[in-house]
Amino acid sequence: MKILQVNQYYYPRGGADKYFLDLSRTLIDLGHEVAVFSMKHPKNEDSRWSKYFISRVSFNKQSLKDMIKTPGRVLYSLEAKRKFKKLLEDFKPDIIHCHNIYNHISPSILDVAYAKKIPVIMHLHDYKLVCPNHMLFVKGRYCEECRPNKYYNCVKNKCIKNSLAGSVLACLEMYLHHNILKIYEKKVKLFIAPSEFMKNTVINFGQAENQVKVVYNPHNLMKQNPDFNDKDKTIPNNYILYFGRLSEEKGLINLIEASSQTKQTVLIAGSGPEEENLKKLTEKLKAPVKFIGFKSSSELINIIKSSQGVVIPSIWAENMPLSLMESLSLSKIVIASRIGGLPEIIKDKENGLLFEPGNSEDLAAKINYFNNLSLNNKMILEKNAEQTSKLFSVEKNLNSIIDIYKNIITKI
Repeated sequence: MKILQVNQYYYPRGGADKYFLDLSRTLIDLGHEVAVFSMKHPKNEDSRWSKYFISRVSFNKQSLKDMIKTPGRVLYSLEAKRKFKKLLEDFKPDIIHCHNIYNHISPSILDVAYAKKIPVIMHLHDYKLVCPNHMLFVKGRYCEECRPNKYYNCVKNKCIKNSLAGSVLACLEMYLHHNILKIYEKKVKLFIAPSEFMKNTVINFGQAENQVKVVYNPHNLMKQNPDFNDKDKTIPNNYILYFGRLSEEKGLINLIEASSQTKQTVLIAGSGPEEENLKKLTEKLKAPVKFIGFKSSSELINIIKSSQGVVIPSIWAENMPLSLMESLSLSKIVIASRIGGLPEIIKDKENGLLFEPGNSEDLAAKINYFNNLSLNNKMILEKNAEQTSKLFSVEKNLNSIIDIYKNIITKI
């Protein structure tokens, strides 16, 4: 097959980007012809297709040029449409697989694919299809106020970085794409949801049920095989680990509070906007929490292996994070919030532990329960975690994706 993969970033910025890159490489290894379409960025990996990539726009540190380009890029990018048309004419794909295209690329490319009668499937790595800020989370709480089609609430709540201008633009984007153009509804053949929670969420927001199929994310850490090394003397023993972005929705305040209550040593690996605030809270509570910063994949694998267990304390509706799959694949007991797609995988006291999201006391109770487990019971949970991970192999994910491609192509 000739497959075109589309994603806003062409470097491993986050979980969605890693999945997009891994999938593209694996398809090539299997003998498929794969082209990619993305945005130019100094961190991009090398690609023979980069001449088709669209110009970079940043929504963080915006220059005057970025500020001028932003509305057109978010609403309907003519540059993306033009360059995408050229790529389709040159590559002539059988199918197009879109990942995160919102904002940086825009759905203008879907019109090109539709005009050329090339089927499009779209991976729902976040909630942007139904939520202006893509998280169903605002001001520290879960939020579905925009359901159904009440996107004006994005302006009322200033959901985009507490910015009125940004929230107005996001609101206009949603009304344009969903209510006026209906571009996703009309021009995407199938949406892939990485969890039942995601599938049910977008259906509840109005997406047709027969247009959504669940394909769970795979774990991919086992494809790498660094030498195990636990000789780093800066790393304490008997710790539980959090790894990922340091931001409000990740529930790290609750984890620090639980650490203070239980005196359980916690390592936090990663970086993000809340890092300094979290360090100040740790100092204030005198919690045994150590921040070790961002770690490369090989370093991180060793830190996960050396941990007693992993905590995912999110207070937003996590879809199906790679951190969960990676931890299970390394036979680690995961203590997770009972929210989003997490309880689809973690069964309390069977292959991990669940606690009420946002509840520090319940998290502390589960940490104490974990610490009081006998060695034999811990080994049972670890074995069950490893068995669970086998349900989410790269091979199973890949077979499901290829089956979808074939089914869509044969229906043209």
